[in-house]
Amino acid sequence: MATTLSPARRREQTQSLPDWISTRLAPPGILATQPTRDGVCTIWIAATDLRPTLAALKEDASTTLMLFDLTAIDERGRTHREGQPQAAFTVVYHLLSLTSRADELRIKVPLGAASPGLPTISDLWPNANWYEREVWDLFGIRFDNHPFLRRILTPPTWTGHPLRKDHHARATEMPPYSLTEDEEMHEQHALRFDPARWGMKRHSAHSDFMFLNLGPNHPSVHGVFRIVLQLEGERIVDAVPDIGFHHRGAEKMGERQSWHTYIPYTDRVDYLGGVMNNFPYVMAVETLAGITVPPRAQMIRVMLAELFRIASHLVFYGTMAQDVGQLSPVFYMFTDRERVFGIIEAICGFRMHPAWFRIGGVAMDLPAGWDGLVRAFINDLPKRLDEYDAMVMRNPIFRARTQGVGAYTTAEAVEWGVTGPGLRATGLAWDYRRHAPYACYDQLEFDIPTAANGDCFDRVAVHVAEIRQSLRILRQCVDNMPAGPIKAEHPLTCPPPKPRTMHDIETLIHHFLGVSWGPVIPAGEARCCIEATKGLNSYTLVSDGGTTSYRTRIRTPSFAHLQMIPLLSRGVMIADLIAILGSIDFVMADVDR
Repeated sequence: MATTLSPARRREQTQSLPDWISTRLAPPGILATQPTRDGVCTIWIAATDLRPTLAALKEDASTTLMLFDLTAIDERGRTHREGQPQAAFTVVYHLLSLTSRADELRIKVPLGAASPGLPTISDLWPNANWYEREVWDLFGIRFDNHPFLRRILTPPTWTGHPLRKDHHARATEMPPYSLTEDEEMHEQHALRFDPARWGMKRHSAHSDFMFLNLGPNHPSVHGVFRIVLQLEGERIVDAVPDIGFHHRGAEKMGERQSWHTYIPYTDRVDYLGGVMNNFPYVMAVETLAGITVPPRAQMIRVMLAELFRIASHLVFYGTMAQDVGQLSPVFYMFTDRERVFGIIEAICGFRMHPAWFRIGGVAMDLPAGWDGLVRAFINDLPKRLDEYDAMVMRNPIFRARTQGVGAYTTAEAVEWGVTGPGLRATGLAWDYRRHAPYACYDQLEFDIPTAANGDCFDRVAVHVAEIRQSLRILRQCVDNMPAGPIKAEHPLTCPPPKPRTMHDIETLIHHFLGVSWGPVIPAGEARCCIEATKGLNSYTLVSDGGTTSYRTRIRTPSFAHLQMIPLLSRGVMIADLIAILGSIDFVMADVDR
């Protein structure tokens, strides 16, 4: 039977991606092609070529091309930029094809120091809206014709742009904080709600409108988060999410901590994901340093990641049922979560934030009896999941509250950057563990659960099915755990084992320097991505050849997913919005970082 090739695949078989782009650019064409440690095709183009290039790429790849990330780099303090165009700032566009990993593409645009700016692409990809606001907020790079260019993560009264290299990184770098009476009045005035400033407008000439604050600490929003609702009667006319209450500068902290000491900070991003946050970070450092992780450490990492996936999904399952009025399930499911934490604590010594992955492997080997704990859990949980199916998924009230509510299509999901269970609920069987395998996932058997309608019910159903697939992966890890070391023998980044430091002074000094100062990572750039609990989570690291990261970029799934709230909420009742919020499965620290 003949196979129909997508436009992207046909192009891929005939010419390289840089060549294809070069034929569509005016002179001087592509400014540079940059080699990177992660192997992602990275090209530099001029600002004037940005929109035509991205528009042509999107048209060529149809709906399979996702704007995966959009960020910036302050280049002004960087030393190692060999082969790259002169730039004070660089704006980076990362595109991801859901058809082929070969179509992963990084486009960079160099900008000068004086009033840097680019045209918006929010009309090409709607999810660019928040990403461009974030770049404006943190770097001061404007985006012309953006529909709503205002601060998104910092307060409206904030001065400066925090991710610029000339902005302070610690409070100790600033004088003691003080607030005069006039300054306090200015701050209070900035908090006043003005619908026009929020982009809201009257939609009907004959109706009165009511504005309602949902949050910033409503119990259904799973964190400090605010949505300003514009209501006509009991129906939502418009909704504007207000994020940033959890923002604490995780990316800025990544540029002041050593490569080792930043690992615990990653745990606090998706704080329900535990070591799942360590995973892409240490993989990116290992890619920069050229480290090969031993097979036993790889499988231990996968086992811990899947345990945290189950723990996170159980929280989602119980709180989702609670959000729509069913109070009992959350208590049962949190009991199972406690059992997961018991296993994690036995292995790592900590529960929610073990910070247990290390550059080159894991912190320590598995303790005696670990396999019995895991086997007992994976044998018991399926029966309890069957009970929860009867209690929740087959409950007629739960079905009435979730089926047909908050639905979106695969095409809409791609446009808005939706990944993970939210994407698979639309019917697309796309999982990063299968399409771009990392660690030892290519050695494990598991299915990719999907649904068909992309509504609240289907998003829950996919989460539940993923718990069962994680149990399947865990069983394979227990049955096939390889022997061998749990950390790479890599003197650049991996300190010698502690007992060996007592043998000679050279080993002791090497251990001391590795732990206190951290390693010196060769200059370069690398990005690593994983299928996290809520979608795709990636870390992009830029090393300038020092003991700290020059630029740390964290791309989280929840930031992209919350952008869809206005689209999903217009025309629905407030009660339906609560169901929609619960089904998105977000964590506010994952949004704000």
